[in-house]
Amino acid sequence: MRKARIERKTKETSILVDLNIDGKGETEVETGLPFLNHMLEILGRHANFDLLLKAEGDLEVDAHHTVEDIGIVLGQALKKALGNREGINRYGFSLLPMDEALAQVALDISGRPFLNFDVNFTQKKIGQFETDLFCDFFQAFVNHSGITLHIKTLSGRNDHHLIESVFKGLAKSLEMAVSLTRQNIPSTKEVID
Repeated sequence: MRKARIERKTKETSILVDLNIDGKGETEVETGLPFLNHMLEILGRHANFDLLLKAEGDLEVDAHHTVEDIGIVLGQALKKALGNREGINRYGFSLLPMDEALAQVALDISGRPFLNFDVNFTQKKIGQFETDLFCDFFQAFVNHSGITLHIKTLSGRNDHHLIESVFKGLAKSLEMAVSLTRQNIPSTKEVID
């Protein structure tokens, strides 16, 4: 089983992630941010990952530290669970509809972190969650997982549907990319780092 458990404690946050990428989609998420809980549960469920994520942060200041640190720890857990990446498909992509919203997500587990986040929200908040924090989450995630990630919304008017299509698209792309389809490391360099 490809698993990782990462704990990170700072003055601002305390994060625990227990990740099994060969799981059944069982999730338990508590971040203090209900909308982010919902998105991370979607990620685990649709990627077929078992995900336990517990986060406490200085939400009385704002949600930025908590959201960014969750991205950091989730990225570290994915990187650790993948090990040397032997046997993985490496690439994943999805064109994912959520009612009127449509998201395109493509990724490469390349060892080279890069984010292209092309999502145009219509509002500054979804409920109490600031929409610009999603870019911070994904940037931290790619920086610490070492993946190249392209996210683009192609249509949509409801911000909840837009970001839900993104998280579902990321889940399906990750499920494809981490699937074991070969006997070697998918790189002509014979290493991904």
